Amino acid sequence: MPRPFEITNADILSIEAFSAIRAEKRQEIKEIKRNRRVAVGPFATFYFENYDTMWWQIHEMLFIERGGEAQIPDELRAYNPLIPKGRELVATVMFEIPDAARRTAELARLGGVEETMTLRFAGETIKGVPEADVDRTTAAGKASSVQFVHFPFTDARAERFRAPGTEVVVGIGHPGYGHLAVMPAAVRVALGNDFAA
Repeated sequence: MPRPFEITNADILSIEAFSAIRAEKRQEIKEIKRNRRVAVGPFATFYFENYDTMWWQIHEMLFIERGGEAQIPDELRAYNPLIPKGRELVATVMFEIPDAARRTAELARLGGVEETMTLRFAGETIKGVPEADVDRTTAAGKASSVQFVHFPFTDARAERFRAPGTEVVVGIGHPGYGHLAVMPAAVRVALGNDFAA
C-alpha cells in the first residue's frame, strides 16, 4: 500500500519524541533502504526515495540542526518534492568518491549527467527528469555529487514495471560515465509499492 504523497506539520514529532524512537527507527529505515538502492558503475548509486525515507531525513535534519519550529517549513519544502506522487519513481543519485581530488576531477567531466539517467524495462525507456530546484551542473560544466531525478510513469508503464519477472535496467548514458545495472528483483518489488493503486 503506498504511503502518503506529502509530509505535513502534523507528521513531525517533537525532538523529545523523535529522540525516544530514533535508534529503533534508524534500524527500520535501514531495512527499508536496503531494497531501494541500485549501484550503477563504479561510484554512482541510485537511492529511490519514498515517504518513509523523507520522513526520516526531515527528522534527522531537525534533530541535528536544532532549528525548532522555524526550521520545519524549509525542510518540508526541500524534501516533499522527493516523495513519489503515485505515478513516478524519485531517486537521489550519489556519486560517492572518497578521495576529494579524484572526486573533483571526475565530477568536472560529468556536466549534464543528470540529463542521461534512464529506466528500461518491457521495451520501454523512461528518461529521468532532474529536480528543478537548482541547476545541478555548474556553468563550468562540473556536476554535483548529488542529483535528484524523477522518472514519470503512465498507468500502463506502472503495470508493466510491477509485473512479476520484469527485468529493469537502470542506466547512466553520459559519455564520461556510461554504465548499466540490472535492478534486483527485491528492489523492483519494493518500488512497485510507490505507485498509487
